[in-house]
Amino acid sequence: MPQHAQHPATMPLRWSLLVAPVAGALILSGCAAGGGDDGGDSGGDSAAADSFSVMVAQANDQDVAYQELITQYSEETGVDVEVIPYPSEAYNTQLTTQLQAGNAADAMILAPGTGQPISVISLAEAGFLEPVDETSADVIPEGTESMYEVDGKIYAQPTSLSVSGFVYNPAAGEEVGVDEFPSSFDDLLEACKTARDGGKSFAVIAGGVPFNTGLLAQIVSATRVYAETPDWNQQRADGDVTFADSDGWKQTLEDIITMNEEGCYQDGAAGGTFDSITNGLGGGSALSAPVPGSAATSINAGAGLETDVQAFPPADGQDAFALASANYAWGINAAAEDGAKAAVQQFLDWAAEPEQAKTFADLFGAVPISGISADTLLPVYQPIAELLESGAYAGLPNAEWPNPAVYDALGVGVQGLLTGQKTVDQVLEEMDAAWG
Repeated sequence: MPQHAQHPATMPLRWSLLVAPVAGALILSGCAAGGGDDGGDSGGDSAAADSFSVMVAQANDQDVAYQELITQYSEETGVDVEVIPYPSEAYNTQLTTQLQAGNAADAMILAPGTGQPISVISLAEAGFLEPVDETSADVIPEGTESMYEVDGKIYAQPTSLSVSGFVYNPAAGEEVGVDEFPSSFDDLLEACKTARDGGKSFAVIAGGVPFNTGLLAQIVSATRVYAETPDWNQQRADGDVTFADSDGWKQTLEDIITMNEEGCYQDGAAGGTFDSITNGLGGGSALSAPVPGSAATSINAGAGLETDVQAFPPADGQDAFALASANYAWGINAAAEDGAKAAVQQFLDWAAEPEQAKTFADLFGAVPISGISADTLLPVYQPIAELLESGAYAGLPNAEWPNPAVYDALGVGVQGLLTGQKTVDQVLEEMDAAWG
């Protein structure tokens, strides 16, 4: 299960899991969970119970954002909520096993879309989830409804927006004469040269880890593909476009190659690990890294830096654009008692209010799912605050891809581009083949 903000010592695990589809698939045996009904929403007209349980993923003892939000709710309402944390690395297995056994918590944290064992669509289609109400539906980012909807019903409520971009250290840049984050791709290449001349690299990547190389490509694709064609994934699903024939995806991968040729990455980037990122950013030998934006809050707290989050620079003729996804969502167990379902929905309605949305986002190191205001975002997001407030962003592309193999093909393919063992055309053709 993806995780959120934690100390830099544990960030490599977090970063890798946040952006990559979890390996493996939930085998549902074609049967739905017992005890659920055939529709309605969250307990229908049943009176809400005065307690419910919720299962969450927990990376470590300091990973308490869910707990703190729920504690606030309990204090305000008197509702008794049992929070059941599971270690992040075991969360997927525990949740799916309990759902199939009929003894899961009344509510749980899920992943929107498809492609993971705990994905909303997969679990809803199998009958494990209860529909949520209109309040929950109203906070879903526009254009992403398909990641929550089955047969006209919505099955989960997103928690917050997680930004992916380049976490940038302005102080490290100033040390070598890079006074600001580049505003265009040409400026970025010039900044790469300036950083090299000063003994640093502009970016540090985990080039030996497909999770991170795939994320790098997705971050670049924001301006190259999705700014101009926000519904590109849907067009791919409809068979109207392919990766191999996409000029935007070709430019995405070609720009990654160009950055490699121009020395933008650290020496030995193709074999880089998450330790390379931690050490490069924390030690000041690199100016930036392609990672989830919430990592900036962890780095700043753990290493005493003042990093921020930047969108990848557009090429000539392109507009600035960011990636921000609702990577986590609250779901209601279809097998829960009706009173518990109603109690969970009341909590979700409360959590959807802008005040609570901001409270949770700040705890989580993320962006509120509702009521986004440039003036009230965490400081690390100020460089892209106007993009977020205006809606100039798309979700992580792979959240809408049909299976993990497409993302695997991208991540491994970018590794091949870094080593010279693959061509752009080969990578895109392999992604199309993985799409099925």
